[in-house]
Amino acid sequence: MIPIYKKNNLIDLAIKNKEKYQKAIPFPYIEFEDFFNEEFLNLVLDEFPDLSNMKDSLHYSGATDEKHTSPRGDSFQMENTKKFLSYLNSSAFIDFLQEITSIKEPLIPDPHFIGGGLHQTKRGGFLKVHTDYSKHPETYLDRRLNVLIYLNKNWKEEYNGHLTLYDKDMKICHKKILPSFNKIVIFNTTDFTFHGVPDPVLCPESCYRKSIALYYFSNGRPVSELRSILQNPSTIYKERKGEVFNKNLNKKDLIKLFIPPILLNIFYRFLK
Repeated sequence: MIPIYKKNNLIDLAIKNKEKYQKAIPFPYIEFEDFFNEEFLNLVLDEFPDLSNMKDSLHYSGATDEKHTSPRGDSFQMENTKKFLSYLNSSAFIDFLQEITSIKEPLIPDPHFIGGGLHQTKRGGFLKVHTDYSKHPETYLDRRLNVLIYLNKNWKEEYNGHLTLYDKDMKICHKKILPSFNKIVIFNTTDFTFHGVPDPVLCPESCYRKSIALYYFSNGRPVSELRSILQNPSTIYKERKGEVFNKNLNKKDLIKLFIPPILLNIFYRFLK
């Protein structure tokens, strides 16, 4: 069996990097290159479907985002992908996340991959800067952590598609992360962790930006992570300087500003 993780001890890696994680600017995050066993990750990439041609995939298209994702559950996950995501929700990997992030509340994975799972962005696609919805739409647990794994070989700077990290006042982009193959990015999700892929992807038509997203939750969180004790369960999008994507929104765009992603597909069917 091909090992998924290439090194021996995740906890040692977490202990070594936890201070770096906490001191990161503009908010706690870390990225690792060449993180997983490359041979295994190639198998996952080989299984990655073209989500734009999948009947039940979720297509978000409007002023704030243009992308495709897998639906709730694991129906789009083939053998190796299912093993991979199972590992990312395993005790060993969650212990690693707990250690490196120093989050005190026990982290809880989402086996339904609501909003997570497989993500694909074609040429022209984007995801405007935002903070993530704060509550799981089914369990109502607090969303605490994002883990993103990129599957893009030979991804060039001119293709755009960078994950961008902004300060809480949306004045400075402190980090732009190229979504290159076998890179993992881990970061806290609070009311102040603004991030996105705001510039249109410029890869060739035959090439897609591919990633896998995992979200982790807890039962309770520090109030310092919230703007208000009245938590807003929706994704909150923010315009960068000079952007006007909140202007002249159509009916679907207005819904997307206030409804968690997993519920959008239901609303879209209702509107038809």
